[in-house]
Amino acid sequence: MEWAHDASYFFGALFLTNAIPHFVSGVMGRPFQSPFAKPPGEGLSSSTVNVLWGSFNLALAYGLICRVGDFDVRSTEHVIAFGLGTLLIALVSARLFGRFHGGNLPDES
Repeated sequence: MEWAHDASYFFGALFLTNAIPHFVSGVMGRPFQSPFAKPPGEGLSSSTVNVLWGSFNLALAYGLICRVGDFDVRSTEHVIAFGLGTLLIALVSARLFGRFHGGNLPDES
C-alpha cells in the first residue's frame, strides 16, 4: 500500500501549501479569496475566515503527512510525492490569485 501513502503525502502537500496564503493573509488582517466568498474563490473573505480556513488546511495536511504511513524526508519517493503536490497547487494558485493581485503579466506578442 505504499502508493496510498504517496497519494496521502501528495494531497497533504496540497493542503499544506494552500494553507500558507490563507493563514498569512488572515494573520496580517487582510481579506483574501476563499471558497466561502461570493463568488467562491473570487470574492474576498474576512481575515478571520482565512485564519480558520488556513488552520483547517494545516490540520488536514498534518493528518495526511504525519499520521499516514511513516513520512521520511530521506525517502526520495516520499519527497517526490510531496514536492509534486506542492508544485501543482503552487502553480494553480499563482495563476488563480495572480488574476486578482497583478501576478499574471500579459502575454508579450
